[in-house]
Amino acid sequence: MSSVRIECVAQEGYGIGESPVWDEKEGALLYVDITGRKVCRWSPVTRQVQAIPVDAPVSSVALRKSGDYVITLGTSFAALKWKEELVTPITEVDKDKVNTRFNDGKVDPAGRYFAGTMAEEIRPAVLERRQGSLYTLFPDLSVVKHFDQVDISNGLDWSLDHRIFFYIDSLSYSVDAFDYDLQTGKIGNRRSIYKLEKEESIPDGMCIDTEGKLWVACYDGGRVIRLDPETGKRLQTVKLPVDKTTSCCFGGKDYSEMYVTSATYGMDKEWLSRQPQAGGIFKITGLGVKGVPPYPFAG
Repeated sequence: MSSVRIECVAQEGYGIGESPVWDEKEGALLYVDITGRKVCRWSPVTRQVQAIPVDAPVSSVALRKSGDYVITLGTSFAALKWKEELVTPITEVDKDKVNTRFNDGKVDPAGRYFAGTMAEEIRPAVLERRQGSLYTLFPDLSVVKHFDQVDISNGLDWSLDHRIFFYIDSLSYSVDAFDYDLQTGKIGNRRSIYKLEKEESIPDGMCIDTEGKLWVACYDGGRVIRLDPETGKRLQTVKLPVDKTTSCCFGGKDYSEMYVTSATYGMDKEWLSRQPQAGGIFKITGLGVKGVPPYPFAG
């Protein structure tokens, strides 16, 4: 195992930094600030962040095959044209609910955009329970709802053979697996593959590496953990200098760098003074594994 190095590359103090995605074409890291209502792009060349403001909480961003991006905005899937700073709604979900919003989302290997909802938080991780659902936006722009009764729909990814869908509902403190049909996008046979330990706190965003192991950001746990989904064992813990680690992805030229987003939401002045890098974007090198490039939305 080579020596692990952690660097804060963008010390922006985001409210809730989330949904990091490597954009290979731009050679840049995409992510969102949910409470700050902006989609951001950080360049490792210029070390600068560009941000596009939007008019609702934006919770995830994904690449689009035809160019530019798709996002989850409030309770809508939407298209984002970067240069024009133009957001176009695609379709809305949870129309029967007044206080929900999308949370994490990711594109599957067939180009479908999976994303789930949750109730608006009163305080961090304090919210009306079981108000969320998991949805898929298909390339033809139709939407399917998989299930409801979700607390905080969060991290998601797919096994390397595309036969398993991994998913986190944060307040279950569990990483779950489903059988997954690549042809149809259907999921079934839900089971828990890892229950978080007390000091790991709340499971948040997630990604997979080329060895088929999962990396989970632990909100309030100040770490990312590496799990073996087959044995249910934790293989590695990487601690960060901030408590509210929210999500992770691999990026860089060969996908050997890990990027981790974090949050300041709910932290008081004293807490922030102890963690000046809270809400920053972190780069972890020396993990000795590489990640899987993100899939673009096919619609």
